[in-house]
Amino acid sequence: MQAHEGAAALVMEQPVVDTEAMTTAAAPGDALLPVLLSNVGGEVANEGADTARSDEVRGLLAAIRRLESIVEEETVALGTGKKIDFDEFSARKSRSMLEFVRLMRARMHLGGEVEITEEIQRLREKLERNRSLLEMHYDAVREVATIIVKAIRDAESDGTYTGRAAQDGR
Repeated sequence: MQAHEGAAALVMEQPVVDTEAMTTAAAPGDALLPVLLSNVGGEVANEGADTARSDEVRGLLAAIRRLESIVEEETVALGTGKKIDFDEFSARKSRSMLEFVRLMRARMHLGGEVEITEEIQRLREKLERNRSLLEMHYDAVREVATIIVKAIRDAESDGTYTGRAAQDGR
C-alpha cells in the first residue's frame, strides 16, 4: 500500500504543462506525448496566411511601382524635350508590364485590396498622360516626315510630269 501512496504522491506533484507553449524542441531524454488539442496553432496559421498575403501584396505593389517609375521617367523626358531612346523605354515598359500581368494573374484574389486598387488607378492616370505625350510626339514626327517627303519630291521633280496648275503655284 505504501508503494501506491508514493506513486500517487509523485503523480500529484508533477507540474501542469501548458500544451500551447510546448514545442517540438525538447531537452534530451524528455519524451513528448502526442496530445490532440483543439485549434492548436490556429492563430499562428492565420498569422502565416496574413504574412504570406502581405508578402504577395508587397510584391505586387513593388511591380506596380516599378512600372509606374518607368512610365513617369519617360513622361518627364517627353515633357522636357530630352532626347530619349524609345526602343529602350519600350523594352523596359514591356518587361515591367509582363511582370505586372503575371503577378496579377497569379494573385487575382488581391484585386480587392484597397492599396493595390489605388496604385493601379494612379498607374492608369500616369499611363494616360504618357500616351497623350507619345501621341503628340508621334503627330509631330508624322508632320515633319510629310514636309521632308514633299521637299524631296519637289527637289527631284523637274516639272515635266506636273500639270500647269502646279507650275503656276496653284
